[in-house]
Amino acid sequence: ADSLPTASNLTVVKSDILATSPDQLLGADVQSYKVVANLPYNIASQVIRRFLEADAKPSLMVVMVQREVGKNMVAAPPQMNLLAVGVQIYGRPKLVRKVPPAAFYPRPRVDSAIVRIDVYDKPAVDVDDVDTFFRVVKAGFSTKRKQLHNSLSLGLGVPVTLTMKLLEEAGIGHKRRAQTMTLDEWANVARIFGDKYDNS
Repeated sequence: ADSLPTASNLTVVKSDILATSPDQLLGADVQSYKVVANLPYNIASQVIRRFLEADAKPSLMVVMVQREVGKNMVAAPPQMNLLAVGVQIYGRPKLVRKVPPAAFYPRPRVDSAIVRIDVYDKPAVDVDDVDTFFRVVKAGFSTKRKQLHNSLSLGLGVPVTLTMKLLEEAGIGHKRRAQTMTLDEWANVARIFGDKYDNS
């Protein structure tokens, strides 16, 4: 930062991004902004979610991540994952290009990828309570190899009989697995769970 020339339109902030909210970085006057970053691979998912879940969301994110993380972000059923749901509810991710290890010095041991996320003005699906939505989704993905009724039971701490009934009301076969679920299906399950079965 010390080697950068003085510029009226540049502010250098030295802080831990995981301990600093987007609102703190931007201030009250910023109405629209974009995020362009080469993210540390070990915290890339956390940083992306931090911006997408902020009150002041960017209109666009263009980030360099580990290729596997980029592939996870753009996944679709039957290969969905928790990161894909967390990104795709807020924006449309697109894998722009692969970046080989030879593009870096020193060379990393993994391939990288540039991902573009066009952020929506409102969530992609109608969610009554975002916290309940993600609580249900995280429960669904809590055990990769189990059928959905079992994963939800374990993750939510409720009886299997309840999750069977919940999925039946949502029109979803209880033998389905989390990876096959669409955003609309997750939103429907979360809505019914929040309305009828959440006693927390």
